Amino acid sequence: MYCQSCWWGDGWDPASFGVDFDFSRPFFDQFHELQLRVPRMALLSKNSVNSEYTNHSGDDKNVYLSFAAWSAEDVLYSTWVMKSRDCMDCSFIYDKGERLYEVIDSRTSYECQYSIFLKDCSSCYYCYDCHGCNECFMSYNLRNKSYVWRGQQLSREEYMKKKKELEMTSFTERQGLLQEFQDTIEQSAIHRYVVSERNVNSVGSLIFDCKNVKQSFEVNGAEDCKYIYGGLDMKDCMDIYHVGWHTTELCYELHGCTRVANCKFCHLCYDNNSVSYSDSCQNSQNLFGCVSIKKGEYMIFNKKYSKEDYLALKEKIIEHMKKTGEYGEFFPPAIAPVYYNETQGILYDPLTKEEVLSKGWHWEDNVPGTKGKETISNKDIPDKIEDVPDTFLKEVFACDACSKNYNITQNELLFYQKEKIPLPRKCPNCRYKRRFDLRPLRKLWHRGCMCDKSGHDHAGICKNEFETSYAPERKEKVYCESCYNKEVY
Repeated sequence: MYCQSCWWGDGWDPASFGVDFDFSRPFFDQFHELQLRVPRMALLSKNSVNSEYTNHSGDDKNVYLSFAAWSAEDVLYSTWVMKSRDCMDCSFIYDKGERLYEVIDSRTSYECQYSIFLKDCSSCYYCYDCHGCNECFMSYNLRNKSYVWRGQQLSREEYMKKKKELEMTSFTERQGLLQEFQDTIEQSAIHRYVVSERNVNSVGSLIFDCKNVKQSFEVNGAEDCKYIYGGLDMKDCMDIYHVGWHTTELCYELHGCTRVANCKFCHLCYDNNSVSYSDSCQNSQNLFGCVSIKKGEYMIFNKKYSKEDYLALKEKIIEHMKKTGEYGEFFPPAIAPVYYNETQGILYDPLTKEEVLSKGWHWEDNVPGTKGKETISNKDIPDKIEDVPDTFLKEVFACDACSKNYNITQNELLFYQKEKIPLPRKCPNCRYKRRFDLRPLRKLWHRGCMCDKSGHDHAGICKNEFETSYAPERKEKVYCESCYNKEVY
């Protein structure tokens, strides 16, 4: 593994690791050997400043312990954050989010905390599914409202008085509010069966500005795509995870790629054209079975060829892979650089150690992390942020949930102090898991509308059925499009 500056530097040549393809052996066996020989970046963050501890990110400044952060600044402990700044512990923030804390699936919002599905909102706290709102607290399903307190419309003076009476800097107070918020989401809020806006002939959830997109989730600006999980600006693509940005097109079976075209079966490849079965290649074209190539062309297994020889050998290898049953399949989990329980897979599709090993995959028994090194007990942490001294930057804490140790960075403490947020008692990973559990899964279930209200053009319970991202065992009230619109608008 190389740091970013060494990997991009001229001190080594990826082509020096080039080898001939052996037609007596399977492709993936040889490719894995190449993966283990060629240097790779420890973390991939391109065109960024002071953002060494990020992965699958780019064009960032002062971003720390975050993933899939793009054009972001001063962001900490977050994932999938785009064109935003001054955010912490956030997930799936699009387009100009600022001063956000514990916010999920939101866009163009400012100074909001512990909220989900916000759009064009400011100063909203513990809110769910609110658009165009300002100064709202513990409320849900609002449109263009201000000064709503626990679902009740107040005057500005009444609202500000109630807000001032809350001890928002207190950890104890915040814990009670968080539990109230989670109960409100589950028991009182109305949930649209899927989140889908400005789409044409598209099926999925959390999809926006799409046309002819099927069975996809968390997709923005895509056309003629299918089975996309996290995508931006895409066209004519299929079977893709966390890919896009600036029109990615004609791509299949990619993971963690951006600004690519006509690419297949690639992992963490940026700014490429016509690249297949490659890993961590940058600014290249016409590669097949390569690892860590930068600015390369007409290469197979990191070895340079003429255009004619490249095309001929490539077709020959493809025919070989078809005979071994490898062509058309993504890299097998058995050669993954991380093990199953270290990946997002353990969250989206939980499997036991025995189930994982039975598939021939790998399981990590010693997941990185330390325990028992804390220098202060959680009961000794001041309840209010204003009582936390700067000396806490030198302390080691223990997570309330998993007991792993973590610390507080200087920028993190400054954020808490500025936004009047008490110190967390959970590590960043457990805080992420809490947010993850609040989101519907990337799956669809066939269900019926749960609306039984009068005035919605139905008698008794609504008879509409749909495919929804809310599993049947979840307790939220899920409405069809018609009932949701009548209730919310």
